[in-house]
Amino acid sequence: MKRVPMLPTLFVALCVALMVKLAFWQLDRRAEKEALFARYAVAAKLPVMAFPAIPVGEQYLFRTASGFCLEPVSAHVEAGRNRNGGSGWRHIVQCRTGAEGPGLVVDIGWSRNFAAKAAWKGGTVSGMISSQPAHQSLISRAMGKDAVTALMLIADTPAPGLEPSAVPSPVDIPNNHLSYAVQWFAFAGLAALIYGIALYRRLRR
Repeated sequence: MKRVPMLPTLFVALCVALMVKLAFWQLDRRAEKEALFARYAVAAKLPVMAFPAIPVGEQYLFRTASGFCLEPVSAHVEAGRNRNGGSGWRHIVQCRTGAEGPGLVVDIGWSRNFAAKAAWKGGTVSGMISSQPAHQSLISRAMGKDAVTALMLIADTPAPGLEPSAVPSPVDIPNNHLSYAVQWFAFAGLAALIYGIALYRRLRR
């Protein structure tokens, strides 16, 4: 009598478990997106606030705020869009705000040229609070390793030579996670079915 092959069976079981995990993660993301839309609608009606001293937490997203950049200390660019939908590069600056504290991160504007240099010396800045660009893999997020939401301010008035970067909007946030969840469940079921049929035929021979 033939035995069930252990390594192939274990591999398929792990793949199926991962796909099921991704499906449930998509369902969780769907609920998060719905809460995000509701929060956006409320935040848009709130008065201007000071940029939070501890710049983390989703509760501040989409609020209009102001802060003071005492001195820019570093800068980098990220792919992004301007407020007309054009593709290009967002210029993000890390600021010193005082002797202590984590500082202020500001999106000072957008340019089409990756190598563009912005002459920005800091000062008072106002705009909308958004999350900083995240560089976390899909797999790590699916495994429950969500990064803390770090915040930045998207300046309404860009630095000289730049255009305003796009601000977050519900129109730009897709919420098709339910269809993705159904797809992952289907992939998991199909993989299990195909392997089950193959295993059945192998044991019958």
